[in-house]
Amino acid sequence: MEEIKFYLDEAIESMEKSVKHTETELLKIRAGKAMPNMLDGIMVDYYGTKTPLAQVAAINTPDARTISIKPWEKKMIHEIDKAIRDSDLGLNPTSDSELIRLNIPPLTEERRKNLVKQAKAETENGKVRIRAVRKDTNEELKKLQKDGAPEDAIKKAEETVQQLTDKYIAKVDQLLVQKETDILTI
Repeated sequence: MEEIKFYLDEAIESMEKSVKHTETELLKIRAGKAMPNMLDGIMVDYYGTKTPLAQVAAINTPDARTISIKPWEKKMIHEIDKAIRDSDLGLNPTSDSELIRLNIPPLTEERRKNLVKQAKAETENGKVRIRAVRKDTNEELKKLQKDGAPEDAIKKAEETVQQLTDKYIAKVDQLLVQKETDILTI
């Protein structure tokens, strides 16, 4: 039935988005290496408007432990410096008249364990979102059954939804394994 296919396609799309969101959140967790996407969540006051850092400066990694930030406008140095200090990254920028440098300290074992916990929490949130999609889709399928859809078609669709759920949860688990490896590798 066309309606069943619609709900299954919608479930796939929502589960894909959940995996992508989890992946994005995991990228924000630093693994001891300097990566420009660590600064993705930082918003800078740009003439009274909160603007993403990447839109007001060039961000580079000259080596594995340093991020350099070169603002498009020199007067933005102070605002960028303040935004980084106010963020929850725990980094102290050093700046001259043209460039801001962030030295990424090596992670302690305790900090690594905390980052793994944080990564596990993010992946668990992703799994919860995927399960919520499963629940919503199954509820819509039940409504179709009440409206006269064949019971065997609904059962088959529910099995497909469960297979999709298992597939996307496995993808999230794989993201966690990769992130744990990144964090724990010295």
